[in-house]
Amino acid sequence: MKRLFSILAITGIMAFGNVSATTFATTTATTTVATLAQEEDETAAAPAEEELGFHQELKKRFIEGGPGFMGIVLLCLILGLAIAIERIIFLNLSTTNTKKLTQDVEDALNSGGVEAAKEVCRNTKGPVASIFYQGLDRTDEGIDAVEKAVVAYGGVQMGQLEKNVSWISLFIALAPMLGFMGTVIGMIQAFDKIEAAGDMQPSLVAGGIKVALLTTVFGLIVAIILQIFYNYIIAKIDSIVNDMEDASITLMDILIRRRK
Repeated sequence: MKRLFSILAITGIMAFGNVSATTFATTTATTTVATLAQEEDETAAAPAEEELGFHQELKKRFIEGGPGFMGIVLLCLILGLAIAIERIIFLNLSTTNTKKLTQDVEDALNSGGVEAAKEVCRNTKGPVASIFYQGLDRTDEGIDAVEKAVVAYGGVQMGQLEKNVSWISLFIALAPMLGFMGTVIGMIQAFDKIEAAGDMQPSLVAGGIKVALLTTVFGLIVAIILQIFYNYIIAKIDSIVNDMEDASITLMDILIRRRK
């Protein structure tokens, strides 16, 4: 009988223990799921907060970098972009369909003579039309005079295409140099603080190193942006110059054939 009571008592204790363990496991699982869901919500909300605060973060880093050097670097970016945009607009307006212009000039020469061809050039924008006009204006003086006029005025037009481009290259070189100068000054400030405190503490050098890194980063970013615009402008100038050279040779061939 005692053995029966003992078995029943042990069975009851085990059953109670299983129920308690099940309840604890269920509670733990629920708590874990809720915690994970909260962490996922915070993780999902974090990019939105970062996206919303991008301008504030940029402004903060700009101020931390020091208004002196950071302002000069920003000025380099503004001036460089202004010149680059002006050059891009000018070069796009200077682009001409040289094949169509050459055909129109040849047709005008055959139908109305030199004056008609000059009128076509006057009504067309771009350096190629200007070169054609200068060459046609010297047709009475001979082919040699036409060739000299085309070459000379081609150099003038090329100078106009390359106007102010050297300033962009200056800002490309100047921006990272100013950033490196800010780096050196920031490191000097950090060592000055260490010397004044007489102790090497991370909090003493953190500010100076931060200034050094921020000025360098912003200087390199400005240089990269301006370098992209500079390479595009140079490629555009080369394309227009090649069209000028090809069109000039074609014009000379047309005038030589017309004289025969």
